[in-house]
Amino acid sequence: MSSEIAPLLEKSVNGERLTPEEGVRLLESHDLVALGEAADAVTRRLHPEPYRTYNIDRNINYTNACTAVCDFCAFYRPPNHPDVYVLTREELHKKIRETVELGGDQILLQGGLHPKLPLEWYEEMLRDMRSEFPQVNVHGFSPPEIYHFTRISKLSLEKVLTRLKDAGLGSLPGGGGEILVDRVRKEITRGKVLTDDWLNVNRVWHELGGRSTATMMFGHIETLAERIEHLDRLRQLQDETGGFTAYICWTFQPDNTDMADIPPSGAFEYLKTQAVSRLYLDNFDNIQSSWVTQGEKVGQMALFYGANDMGSLMIEENVVAEAGTVHYLSLETIRRVIRECGYIPRQRNVFYEYIDEAEEAASLGEAAPPLVELS
Repeated sequence: MSSEIAPLLEKSVNGERLTPEEGVRLLESHDLVALGEAADAVTRRLHPEPYRTYNIDRNINYTNACTAVCDFCAFYRPPNHPDVYVLTREELHKKIRETVELGGDQILLQGGLHPKLPLEWYEEMLRDMRSEFPQVNVHGFSPPEIYHFTRISKLSLEKVLTRLKDAGLGSLPGGGGEILVDRVRKEITRGKVLTDDWLNVNRVWHELGGRSTATMMFGHIETLAERIEHLDRLRQLQDETGGFTAYICWTFQPDNTDMADIPPSGAFEYLKTQAVSRLYLDNFDNIQSSWVTQGEKVGQMALFYGANDMGSLMIEENVVAEAGTVHYLSLETIRRVIRECGYIPRQRNVFYEYIDEAEEAASLGEAAPPLVELS
């Protein structure tokens, strides 16, 4: 292990909080093995149970019309574009029904910033979903969408979120976070929520008793210090509200975007950044692997670099796929890669509650591997 970062890794493994300066020093390190060992030790301290989790949901994009312009997005279409769509209720319910038949308990519902759909349209959609599928959690509407709803309706954030919650919204996804630094956001997006308002959507939702996830898309124009600034803003809000259930990071996928000239970040950068995220976000209980962008093998390795969850079966995914990255894992594959890491796979819901029956530990042939000793 590099002598330069050894004291920082030991500090984090022992449960002490890293400073932003220390976080940057870890990201500047190339000692991937040491970072992974430390992140794994922290994960095992937080999750000594012999399980690693996954969930079954479907990412339904109800519209691709969007008034924002994001240089990194290959999915959106300007509102008057001929390829614009809005799903009918029949199409939406068909997708949900297929998800339920596959054992899913959740819908990840996101779309673009549609300029003409009123708040009442979203409320009606949620009420219809709750009436038809009361057992399904709607993990819906990223902070940029929620902020957009306040602009369209001219209502307060608290009022918009309360109305959506009453209509059936269950939890908020962390989409649209990218990098929570305004310099970056202003350079790669136009017409989209900035950092403080992205965070405030989550703050108000948490104050209303809701839970949400947090994300980071990195590997484009941000500096290492700005990655840490992003993590620090998340950590500060989690200190304040405790409302985030999990954190997920992934590398920017440049193909078919207006930023296609940026070389894609590889597995090394992904695993390093996830490991440092695990060390820095000491108040987040759960970190998800991003196999959707990284593929099966690197997604599996993420379980040794700070992740305790394999994320979703992802029956449907459109946004990353539009950028040319298409990885699909079957339920059997997700469970297998968890077993190969020495853990028992368990299905969970968005609140990280187990919703299946535990397999016999004996089916693994052995217990989870021992804690790694930092040397």
